[in-house]
Formats: sequence, C-alpha cells, structure tokens
Amino acid sequence: MTEHKVFLKPKKEESLLRFHPWVFSGAIQSVEGKPEEGDVVEVYGANGRFLGVGHYQIGSIAVRILSFQPTSIDTAFWEKRIQTAYELRQALRLVNTANNNTYRLVHGEGDNLPGLVIDIYARTAVMQAHSVGMHYTRHHIAEALKNVLGDSLQNIYYKSETTLPYKANLDSEDGYLLGKDADNIAMENGLKFYVDWQKGQKTGFFVDQRENRSLLEHYAKGRSVLNMFCYTGGFSFYAMRGGAKLVHSVDSSAKAISLTNKNVQLNFPDDPRHEAFAEDAFKYLEQMGHNYNLIILDPPAFAKHKNVLRNALQGYRKLNAVAFEKIQPGGILFTFSCSQVVSKENFRLAVFSAAAQAGRNVRILHQLTQPADHPINIYHPEGEYLKGLVLYVE
Repeated sequence: MTEHKVFLKPKKEESLLRFHPWVFSGAIQSVEGKPEEGDVVEVYGANGRFLGVGHYQIGSIAVRILSFQPTSIDTAFWEKRIQTAYELRQALRLVNTANNNTYRLVHGEGDNLPGLVIDIYARTAVMQAHSVGMHYTRHHIAEALKNVLGDSLQNIYYKSETTLPYKANLDSEDGYLLGKDADNIAMENGLKFYVDWQKGQKTGFFVDQRENRSLLEHYAKGRSVLNMFCYTGGFSFYAMRGGAKLVHSVDSSAKAISLTNKNVQLNFPDDPRHEAFAEDAFKYLEQMGHNYNLIILDPPAFAKHKNVLRNALQGYRKLNAVAFEKIQPGGILFTFSCSQVVSKENFRLAVFSAAAQAGRNVRILHQLTQPADHPINIYHPEGEYLKGLVLYVE
C-alpha cells in the first residue's frame, strides 16, 4: 500500500461510506507523511477505519478515490479496471461493429477511474487526464490499455494540456504514447468523419451526442435544418442522411467550419444541400430569417463553476428565446446543455422561460441525456452532465 495517510474529521466519512468518490479538503483532519500532488494516499475515518485509496491533489477535491477496498494501485489494477470498462462497451455493441468504431472506453467516475477519459477512434485511443495522479500514471495506463485491447489498438494519443490543473506546473505535452501519425478517419453509425485529436476540442469529437444525432436523423426528412455551434458537423451529416431539404452549419471557429465541410464531403460529396458559415452564434440567430423548421442548439458549456451559474442560465434563456422566435410553426428544436453545474431542472426552467418570452406553444417530445458509454456512477450523480430537450413548436 502507501505510507501516505489522510485522516478525516469526525462525521466526515458518511459520503465515502456511501461510495462517493471525492474527499473534500474541508473534511480532512490531518495528513500523515508528506504526499505531493498526484501521490496515492489511503483515507481513514476519525476512528481509524479504512475508507479508501486514491489520488491526492491540491484544491477543493483533495482525494479522488480509486478503490474503497485496500488495493495496490499497480499495473494489474489498471488492467482490471480497463477490462471491466471494455466489457461494458462490448455488451453495448459499440466495439468494432460493421458500422461503428467510435466510443468512449473510460468515463472518469462512471467507470471508477476518476480523472481519466479515454475515447476510441478506430485503431486510436485518445487519453485525457483531469488529475495530476492520472497524468503521472499515463504510461502505466497506456500499457494496460494495449494489453486489454491487443492488436485492435495501434495508437495512443495523450491530450491533457488543457485539462490538467494549471497550477500544478506539470509542463504536460500532448503527444503519442504509442504509434504515431495515425489515420484520423473514424466511423459512427455508418457515417465517416475526420477527428482532429491533436488540435480539436475535447478528444477531437463529441462522442456523447451519438444517440441524439441518430434521433435527429429520424426527424430530418424534408426539413430545413440549422445546426448551431456545429463544431465538426456531427448533427449536420446525420440530418443529411435523414433526408433534410437543406442543412446550414454555423460555428464561430473557421477551423471547425473547415472540418465540417470536410466531413460533409466525406459522406455526401458535392451535395448542394449543405452550406457552412463561420459566424458568431448570437449574431447569426438575430440576423437570420424564419427559414428553418429544425434547429439544433448545442453550445459549449456556459458554466464550468457554480459562481457563474446565474449568467449561464441567462445565456441559455437568451439563446433559446431567439430560436423560439425564429423557428417556423411546426418546427422542432433540439436544445442542449453540457454544463455539469446546470441541473436538469435549471436548464428546463431556462428553456421554459424562453418559450414563454417568445409566446410560443411548445411541447416536450424527448428528454435527452448522455449515452450508455458515458455511464453515471449511481453514487456520483454529478456525473450526469449532458441534458437536452426535443421540443415541438407550434
């Protein structure tokens, strides 16, 4: 085990006894040894009872629990956890099927690996560390990953420059831990797309919208579609396969628009139904006419911290109000929030307020969340970050 021990204040062990995987700094009574950020520590209650073992870090979350049993955090541990995650994705029929080779293999706390995200794109794994402990362990995790996935995995790209705590001074560099310069075309539900894992957002693609994109395809036939905050165009090419009459993709990033055009071209070469615009979302919405009867609003997180929650909710309200004002009667609105600090209730209230402001009659057709390869640990409800509504607007 480890020489570093963390002891909690009296009555502060309840959350760990309920298997919540975080220890907050305010709950700590004392620390034995001199753990540095990223070290493995054991956690004990005030009565000396063993509670768990995890990664120590500086900040409000002081320990992320890896195991609630006395366990050595070694290669065998990483292999077992990754094997368990892989078996779940196999059960979900996401692994190398005839029409899909893209999925999330490890989803942090949802796979009992807090601070770690791994997405699979064909024969490449993109690994992202959100904690110093996972950063220090990246080579062991890469080794375990290769052992579990075998020859189906040829490349591992490490991409954590933007996700690690900036105060840790880690000088983290993104780059290949295995392989190099991999083919970056992946497939989701039979549609192909380029993944820019080196310079793109997150791990290069928003894997979490797979099932919601499929649902959009179901509604697209004959409709005029606006895909706001399109990023690399995922919703756009699903809409096209669904038989949309026209599809307009909008993003403030010229690089994202370039990738959207490449992805549409990959699936629908020289199809005149699609146009893409590099413009500010609010500006585009304000200036557009009443030309669309299917609108997707999938903005980046408006709130990453609770202290900006109020501003975020105003942003969602403003954004949705313009869409409600402009969408044609009989239109369908797909609207999302990926902010973890925005609850389902808060988001729904913001959208409800926007509908009332626009004076439209609106009905909820679907309430959406993240897919099964982004599982939510039942003891860690904070893991439910993606929420969405599909609305019929009269």
